[in-house]
Amino acid sequence: MLHRWNFVVVNGEEAHAVQAAPPMASRRLRAFKRWMKSQGIEFSDAIEFTDCPEQGISVRALCDLKGGDVVAQIPKTACLTIKTSAAREMIEAAGLDGSLGLSVALMYEKSLGQDSPWAGYLQLLPSQECLPLVWTLEEVDSLLCGTELHETVKEDQALLYEDWKENILPIVYSAPLKLSPSLFSVEEYFAAKSLITSRSFEIDEYHGSGMVPLADLFNHKTGAEDVHFTSHQESDDDADSDNTDNSKLSKISGENKKALGAASTGENLFFHGDSESLSVFGDDPVMLEMIMVRDVISGVEVFNTYGSLGNAALLHRYGFTEPNNPFDIVNIDLELVLKWGCSLFSNRYCRARLSLWRRLDYSGCVSENSEYFEITFDGEPQTELLTLLYIMLLPEDACHKLDISICMADKVNGCVGIILSEKHDITWDRSSEISKDLLLTEKVCSALLALADIRESCYGSKSINDDVEALKRCCMKERKLYHSLVLRISERTILEKLRTYATVGAQTFQTAKKKRMKRH
Repeated sequence: MLHRWNFVVVNGEEAHAVQAAPPMASRRLRAFKRWMKSQGIEFSDAIEFTDCPEQGISVRALCDLKGGDVVAQIPKTACLTIKTSAAREMIEAAGLDGSLGLSVALMYEKSLGQDSPWAGYLQLLPSQECLPLVWTLEEVDSLLCGTELHETVKEDQALLYEDWKENILPIVYSAPLKLSPSLFSVEEYFAAKSLITSRSFEIDEYHGSGMVPLADLFNHKTGAEDVHFTSHQESDDDADSDNTDNSKLSKISGENKKALGAASTGENLFFHGDSESLSVFGDDPVMLEMIMVRDVISGVEVFNTYGSLGNAALLHRYGFTEPNNPFDIVNIDLELVLKWGCSLFSNRYCRARLSLWRRLDYSGCVSENSEYFEITFDGEPQTELLTLLYIMLLPEDACHKLDISICMADKVNGCVGIILSEKHDITWDRSSEISKDLLLTEKVCSALLALADIRESCYGSKSINDDVEALKRCCMKERKLYHSLVLRISERTILEKLRTYATVGAQTFQTAKKKRMKRH
């Protein structure tokens, strides 16, 4: 399918009203645009790149953009991958692939300086992204203490050091390319890894992941994807269709059809790049595209989205956070729950109740060797956590009855429901899920409050109010401090919501209990 381009002027007529003049491009952006043209990378005149000293490069609309518009096309040959790098033979001979192999490719191309085919692109990139991965151990311990990232980042750093020592260091002294040790140091590897983690895209099965120039300039905004990255593979049906252009034209407003009619004849199309290469885009199966997925008005920044990620994941992978991120969560480790349990009961008691919970086919979230429970942005705990706490706090007779029910039941689903139905004088449907409200007994709510306090203690002696005041005094230039504070505050706010959830739950339980007593 031949995709139409947005453009500003056709035959002296405006295709879209431009509301703002394009900003002056910085020197590095001008160099990047020249490089893109040499590589056959095309981008629409309807977008412009801005370079802000504090916030970096962003992409904004120079005129109204519509869903379905193609705003950029990037040949796969212009992407920096293991397959396209001059270090390919060395990397493949060493048996390296994935992000490890791509890191070597990136370090090698950076080591070539201006001799690298990607020099015009690489000069646009920072030396490294400000991910926790490249923070010092002291910074990780002081800024991330108590957060979901604290131990994860330290584990990452240890694993990456081993990767460098076992896989990259031997290449430096044995490769036929005479590599400079200083340009392939552990610091350079961590820097390359930070760029790949935050900027690479999955291209296709052959190339794997790679650095995609231009595509990585679109900033992230949670839940607000304006443009989508895709690999263009044209089908024969699309290529043979006589209605392709007409269907595209039907999406354009009537006032612009005259201008676009001229465009369909190929007259005076204004675009960036090599005009000869544009004509073959429709038949090129090795082209990547950036396609608008919703309308964006003139003058507004055009965003990509990296997924529905909470602040811990955003900071970990991309080096930034978003205030009031609806995808934020806090994890409560199973070990922390057992620690609470052992403060009230014996270790043997807690392990027996945990075993009973598992026999009911329950489990928490699992990541490598860790099992945990998620608390949502609204402070609501997983049903699995509530069920575990409920079983932990069951009287011995009820627990014994539950144990027998499990042994005798063909299916364990509904066993807890039977206990709940008897305690709350309700009819239980075995096929239905357990209501969280029924699990929120006064004791379970007290347990949630205790768990919130234990989890809160992980952040150290400073209160959430101290963090809020520190954030007010902090500026965006202090990126590490700023984003770590946003993460700490977002997590601790969720714990406050968990406390509210437990308090309201206890009150609701007491009200329901009084109503049952009146009925009897």
